[in-house]
Order: sequence, then C-alpha cells, then structure tokens
Amino acid sequence: MRDDPPLPFSPRFWRSPLRGPWFTSVLGLVLLVGVTVLFVTGLVSYAAYNPDLSPVNDKTPGKGILGFYLFDWPTGPPWLYRLTQGVHVTLGITLIPVLLAKLWSVVPRLFALPPARSLTHALERISLLLLVGGGLFEFVTGVLNVQLDYVFPGSFYPLHFYGAWVFFAAFVAHALLKTPTVLRSLRHPQEEENDLVSPEPADPTVSRRGALWFVGGGSLLLFLTTVGQSFDGLRRTALLAPHGGADPGSGPNGFQINKTAVYAGIDPAETAEDVWRLVVVGRAGTVRLSRAELAGLPLHSSALPIACVEGWSTSDQWWRGVRLRDLAALVGHEGDPPDLFVESLQRHGAFRRAALSAEQVADPRSLLALSVNGEDLSPDHGHPARIIVPAAPGVLNTKWVARLTFGDL
Repeated sequence: MRDDPPLPFSPRFWRSPLRGPWFTSVLGLVLLVGVTVLFVTGLVSYAAYNPDLSPVNDKTPGKGILGFYLFDWPTGPPWLYRLTQGVHVTLGITLIPVLLAKLWSVVPRLFALPPARSLTHALERISLLLLVGGGLFEFVTGVLNVQLDYVFPGSFYPLHFYGAWVFFAAFVAHALLKTPTVLRSLRHPQEEENDLVSPEPADPTVSRRGALWFVGGGSLLLFLTTVGQSFDGLRRTALLAPHGGADPGSGPNGFQINKTAVYAGIDPAETAEDVWRLVVVGRAGTVRLSRAELAGLPLHSSALPIACVEGWSTSDQWWRGVRLRDLAALVGHEGDPPDLFVESLQRHGAFRRAALSAEQVADPRSLLALSVNGEDLSPDHGHPARIIVPAAPGVLNTKWVARLTFGDL
C-alpha cells in the first residue's frame, strides 16, 4: 500500500536539494547589508520632509519616540535627496529576487512542529514571522507606491513608516540570533546537517551556486530596468520605474513632472497674467505682486534637480526667479529670514501646502521660479510661479504658488 503524500508539516514534503544553511546564509548576508541601507535611506527620506517643522509636512503624526533621529534637513549638497531616495527605491526593487529566494529557502521552518522547542527557538520563530510579514508588507507597499502612485488602502506614509520599524526590529533580532549559524555555515559549507536540508532530497537540476547566479541575474535585470529613472540619458531603460519612458514633450520644459495641472485641478483662468497675484505676508504686512512685478524684481538663477519620493529625478535644470530671502525682506524680514508657509492653487493631490525651514529660505539658490531653461514655466511645471529649493523632495517644491507667509508656523 502506497504511503499517503506528506503534508507541509512533514520534512519529507520539502525535497529541493538546494535548501541548506550555506545557501540561506549567503542570501541572508546580502539582505543584512541591503536591508540596512534600505532602512537608513528610508528614515533619511522621511527626515527630508522636515516633519517637525510644521504639521503640513508631517504625514506620520503621533510617531513619538520613533522620531528620535529626525534632524533639520540641509540644503546641500543640492543632489542629496536625489541620491538618497534614488538609492532607496532602486535598491528596494533590486533586492526583490533576493528576498523571495531567502523566503523560499526557509519556508519549511514556517511549518515546523512543534512551534517552539525552547525560549530561544520561540524568539526565533516570532522574529521570523514578523520578519516575513514585515518584509512582504514593506516591499509590496513600496512597489505599489512607486509603480501605481500608491493604491494600498490607507495612507502610505504612516503605514510604510511604522511597518519599516516593525520589520527592521524583527530583522535585527533575527540577525542577532542567526549570526553565529550564518558565520559557521559560510566557513564550513560542507556541514549540511540542518533542518533546512531535506531528508529525502530530489535529484538536483541546478547547483546552489547556479541558483545564486540565477537570483543575482534577476536582481541585475531589475537594477538595469530601474536605475535609469535617475539619469536623463538612461531614462528609456527604466522600464519598471515611474516616468521611465520618454520625457514629456520637448524643449526647455520637456522634463519629468510629478502631477499635471489638470490632475491638480488648476483653473487656467486663475493663472492668467491679468488675474493671478502672489500674496506675500510677513512682519511688515501683506504685499500683492503680479507676475510682471515679480519679473521686475532682481532675478537670480539656480541649477537644481527635481527628485521625487518615487525615486525618479531629473538632471539639473536652469531655474530663474526671485530669491525667497528677497521676498522675505519685502515684508519686513531682512537679515535672517524666518520659516515659510507656502500655499498652492492646486485642488487635488497631497502637499497643497508645505513648510520650508529658515535655512532653506536663506539659501541663495532657493527661488520662487518664473522660468526654467530660458523659457517661462509651462502649466505642468507650475506656471505662473513655483518654489525650487536645493536638496528638498519634489513635493516641497510647490507649484502654482498663490501665497507665501513668512514667520512662525
């Protein structure tokens, strides 16, 4: 009589000859480095929004002690956010094959009985469950945000932020528990007595090194089809990244955008030259300026990129407009300008309002831009005027500016 087929709880169910401590340890070592960089760049990305500056910048209220690391985001180097967020998104996508291979390599442990053989084993199982659940949650929500402008229910910012802390806490606990095993497996790969090794392995079709090459090849493919989002000359190769096709249009305004004027609900009648007025509020009162009056003020130029939370960025564009610190001086804030509260005409989408720090306002490269690359701003790039600040996330470079309030936020 033939034996009944084994269930997933039986070691005989998992027959792949690839599974073993050496294979899992190599993948774990790659994730140890990669996930650490991913976590740090993610935290840095959140700090770049200056969430402690104003509630409008803080998309994760009530973070409490988890915000211990927050610092005033600097304005230099101007490509700082372009680098950190580009690394965060590109690395996250690149690590997907490694993460999936690592989960596949340890899946028998998720079904192992009894659930806990000792206190150490119980801690390991708990960390493993949190690690698997947290890892899948972070990677899935991150990819959805990058690819589909975020369709996951709830707000991306708090879910991804809190999820990252849960995932990384489990990751650190698991790494501490398993580091001795990992080191031993890498030093003595011939010792394969482990619960991951099948007692009845099937015939091999590929070696473990071959499987690692396959995983590495998948990661390389994802890297090559993602990294181009940050480089103009390679943008067409970014098939799996947002804004990875041809630049929108041509000419001086022919570079990447986050949201269009139509999406933001901009009424062309409100931005007409004879209608639009910029309201500037400060210690000395309120000033209303037409676009022609703004153009009559001293104009300055800055070569700055646009970098978005989705990971894409542009090369330096040549912006021209009025320095924010000069506008602050118009309303009584000469010398050291204060923080700035910016309001947009947009009706749809996040960051209709944003706050900039005094350091950002004081930087001579920070402008209320009227033109880019020698031509007036297009509607999609923020006509009649937009903010441009070095090293800031794209959403803080507010478009279709209607009002500037200098002073206490």
